[in-house]
Order: sequence, then structure tokens, then C-alpha cells
Amino acid sequence: LQTQGIESPQVFLVSSFELHLYHFSLLHETLERELPAHKRDALLRAMPNFNPEIIRKKKQALKSRIKYWATLSAAGAAVPVPGLSIDVDIAVLVDVVTDYVHAFGLDIWSLKRLSARTGVPYADLCAFIISPLAAVEISIHLLIKVIVRLGSVAALIAAEEVSRFIPIIGIPIAMGLSFTTTYRILNLILDKLADDAQRVFERALG
Repeated sequence: LQTQGIESPQVFLVSSFELHLYHFSLLHETLERELPAHKRDALLRAMPNFNPEIIRKKKQALKSRIKYWATLSAAGAAVPVPGLSIDVDIAVLVDVVTDYVHAFGLDIWSLKRLSARTGVPYADLCAFIISPLAAVEISIHLLIKVIVRLGSVAALIAAEEVSRFIPIIGIPIAMGLSFTTTYRILNLILDKLADDAQRVFERALG
């Protein structure tokens, strides 16, 4: 590299099969430090879970966006059409939760690839997953079932719809409830998926 005119080149020894060994962590840290912010975020999302710190950083990055999705939900609640806010929220939540699952490598394809790379049976990896939203195809029906089990959240959704019928102050109340509901749902789901990612990582490495 020096003979090609590259001064003080940084060289990293990495293994495609054992990402937690050698210099992969150093390579990631170097890229994270030197890349522009938008590329840094894309790198983090695409990065395999080769150590617990990556899982923590992914969770932190995804959590920082929850207020954005909650605000979007509140804006949808401003439209005075009964049921519309819930429909919009569910459609958005399906996309966001699907993104969470892929970011943590908990989708079926990523788990099977991890199984092939580590030699740990796919069924063994799935046995360490608790969230019903991992290792499955995310659908509106499935997400609704999960939300219904969150008792306090289900109550907030019902309260949001009822509040629409209150004159003058009903819509602002509905917007606040919609923000709170979406914020809680995404935080709860994100926490559970991050925990699953940690358990799968530990099982994959034995």
C-alpha cells in the first residue's frame, strides 16, 4: 500500500466467519468515526451483531427515532375521522417494527444465515427468542394481537377514540393520547427485540 502512494495505511485483519475476532471491532470504530453521519447510521444498521456494544448502539439509534414516529402518529390523530388514526398508526407500526426486526438480525433470513455461519441450528437460535415479532413475517393482524396483549396501551387506544367525541378539546386530547400510545408501543417492542438479539448473539457464540 505504501508503494502505491498511501501514507501510513490502516490495515485490519478480519474474518467473515468469526466477526468477533481480530480487528473487526476496530474496523467498525474507525468507519464510525470517519464516515459522514448518514453513512454512519446506514453502516450501523447493516452491521452484524458481532458484539453486545453493536446491539446497544443499534437500540440507541432506533430509540432516538421513536419521538419522530410518535409525532407522526399525533398528526394523523388530528384528522377528525373516527378509526383513521388507528389505521394510519398500525400501517406505520408494521413498517417500523419490521425495520427493527431486520436491524437486529431477527428476521428469518438473517437467523438462517447466522445459523449457517456459526453452525448453531436455526431451531436452537429461535428457542432463545421471546418476542412474537421475531423470526416471523410481520403483519397487521400479528401486530394487533401483540398490541392487544399490552393492556395499558390498549386502554390508551380506546381512550383516544372516545376523546374524539368531546367538543373542542377532543382532537387535542386524541393527538396527545396517540403520541403517548405510539411512543409506548415502540419502546416496549424495541426493548424486547433488543433483548432477543442479545440472547441470540450469546447462543450463537456458545
